[in-house]
Amino acid sequence: MALSWCPFATLMLVWGSLTPQVHSALAPENEVPLRPTTWLPEGKVMTVTLPKGRTRRLYFTLKKKTSAMSVTVSPCSLPIEWSLAARTLKDKPLKNLQWSTKKSTPEVWWRGPGTEEKIHSFTGDTVDAFNGPSHLSASVYVVRLRSELQSTRATVFLHEGQGPSGIFPRLPADPRVHKLGVGMTSVTLSWQPSASITSLPKAKNGYDYCVLVNSLQNYPSLCAAQERERGEKDRSQGKKEKKRQATPWPILKEWWWEQWESYPESQSLPSSLADDFDNLQCACQGTENVCTVSELLPDTSYYFDVFVLDKVNGTSAAYKGASARTHEEAQAAVLPLREGELRWVTFQDGGSDSQQFFSFRPRGWQQSGLLTLQSCGGGEKMKVTVSSKGRVLTTQGVEAELIHIWLQGSPSYLIHLQQEGTAMSKVTSVKDAARLAALKASVKMQVSSAYHRRGVPSLPSTLQIKSFNRLRGCNSVTLAWMGTEERSLYCVYRRKLSGFDAEAGGASALTAPCLGPESRSDTERVLCKYFQELNPRRAVTTAVIGGLEPGVAYVFDVYLMRRWGIPIKYASKMVKTRKEC
Repeated sequence: MALSWCPFATLMLVWGSLTPQVHSALAPENEVPLRPTTWLPEGKVMTVTLPKGRTRRLYFTLKKKTSAMSVTVSPCSLPIEWSLAARTLKDKPLKNLQWSTKKSTPEVWWRGPGTEEKIHSFTGDTVDAFNGPSHLSASVYVVRLRSELQSTRATVFLHEGQGPSGIFPRLPADPRVHKLGVGMTSVTLSWQPSASITSLPKAKNGYDYCVLVNSLQNYPSLCAAQERERGEKDRSQGKKEKKRQATPWPILKEWWWEQWESYPESQSLPSSLADDFDNLQCACQGTENVCTVSELLPDTSYYFDVFVLDKVNGTSAAYKGASARTHEEAQAAVLPLREGELRWVTFQDGGSDSQQFFSFRPRGWQQSGLLTLQSCGGGEKMKVTVSSKGRVLTTQGVEAELIHIWLQGSPSYLIHLQQEGTAMSKVTSVKDAARLAALKASVKMQVSSAYHRRGVPSLPSTLQIKSFNRLRGCNSVTLAWMGTEERSLYCVYRRKLSGFDAEAGGASALTAPCLGPESRSDTERVLCKYFQELNPRRAVTTAVIGGLEPGVAYVFDVYLMRRWGIPIKYASKMVKTRKEC
């Protein structure tokens, strides 16, 4: 056990011998122990790391006969405090001072009597510079930097002499970014050109503009924008900051921080900044002072920052950023549909992205209705989407065959008709083609709340019309078709064919399926009759059509008429009467 205490006792003795007799927290401001001193070089940009709540000191001296100087401090992403002071020391240290411990000559000299005068101070997150005369009696200048919020970085640059240093890009008298135009997905910006770009020929120009876009805020410097971009990249990749390894002697660690201020992150390598320029995601980059930022989201706020980049020295200057909100998407007009109204919806432009919106409010407390649609003309693919309160209820394709959509449970419905593309169009007769020529792409639509039966109505098992050859005479023909178990009205129309159409026969003589009874002449209507059969297998009705001419071809059409929905058209039937009987 005695041997085990030896290493610990040795450590405590060494630690005690290293500990100064006067604690550093009680030491005066001008008592500086002998340690590595950070000197600020002239003509180079130095990057300084600022730990939270700790003051960093940089020292520099001026050459002889230097009459003026400038110190430029650029905070990265957080506000900092910085000050510049001139310290004057005695030529010779006092020898009659009694020290409790042995001091080196530089330390004795520094702790000797002297004066310090504060020249400049600033607090903020923007670039700040001191430009003024030098102090002839100053022995050394001290730059103090401090961050109270959290650890951050800053760059410091020292220039001896009068006039601009030339290492930072120059900004115009009006450094604001102006908005020339704001659209739904794009914003056009402009700004006054930088003298650094306009004063040099393009072949020797080492400057560029860089426009950065984000949806959070404007940034006072390029470093702040880069820090934000790095943070977002780290979060997206799931990276976590490495925790510091715990020291086995926390008291020794605290004393070390109080006694020694070593900051290995300090560097004066402008090339590292220049390398970051290649990784910038600039919306526009070049020497033009006009930029159009596209591919933005509608109705969204964006912030735009413009920076002048010095690719040779690795420095930058920031314009005063601007913000804009893109316009909302153009809201399509929503047309109300009346109860039982038969609506022809046409798409005259024939484009693939045509769309129209309609609204319907069913009557009664049941809040139900029946939507009927049929695609007509143009050979276009159509699609209907029905939604209520932002929730899509159904989406279906609309073709030449009639479709029914049952609506229930909502006080209002939004009906969206969209033209998708071209499909194979059906061949019609010359007469029917003339009727549909002006329609291009169209949809026949009706919605009604008069139909109270749950679900879509029953349809005939087949829409074919049958003619009986044995019952065909010189002046009459007999037709038959399938009905439904619901009591409905059936109307028969006839159309006399010309000699050319009769000889061609087939599909060219048939009536277009989308042409309803409203498009037919009253003289073409032959009869209308009600029919109902509860047994669907026996729901067959017949009609004898008389008053016909011998040896003439006719086209017969049957329409199922209802109080609600679009009339259902049966397939056209061509029948030719006998010449001799």
